[in-house]
Amino acid sequence: MPSFEITPIGTVRNDRTDIQNTDNWGAVRSTITVDERFGESCLQGLEDFSHVEVLFVFDRFPEPDAEALHEPRPYRGRADLPPMGIFAGRGPRRPNRLGATTCEIAGVAGRELRVVGLDAVSGTPVVDLKPMMREFLPAEVRQPGWVSGMMSEYFRR
Repeated sequence: MPSFEITPIGTVRNDRTDIQNTDNWGAVRSTITVDERFGESCLQGLEDFSHVEVLFVFDRFPEPDAEALHEPRPYRGRADLPPMGIFAGRGPRRPNRLGATTCEIAGVAGRELRVVGLDAVSGTPVVDLKPMMREFLPAEVRQPGWVSGMMSEYFRR
């Protein structure tokens, strides 16, 4: 399969720096500064949306080894949770280390986008931004019962 290269479009800035601190992202306020090569109007119109999908790279995590890609492991490394295949989770140990989070837009000014609830540490490279549109949301979401309990602290404010 051919490989490809992605160049970040911007960088995250916030008060979170510890990649091991993985809960309580709900109140985290971040600023994404988009690279100057896109011009001062690159975010124009985004302020009319309530939310944005932020695609980013878990750049502080090493490439997963082959075993991690093939063998199901307990979710988040917790023995009380079921083993899950590599594509059944949203964590950073992924083949391409890409993350995606839908965040509330707190403001737009020039090349700066302020968001709430982005689960990426300061310095994280952002590879794309997409406004969230109702038509792209599923009507219903199904998930295992244990997920809500496990995630109860993740986006807590």
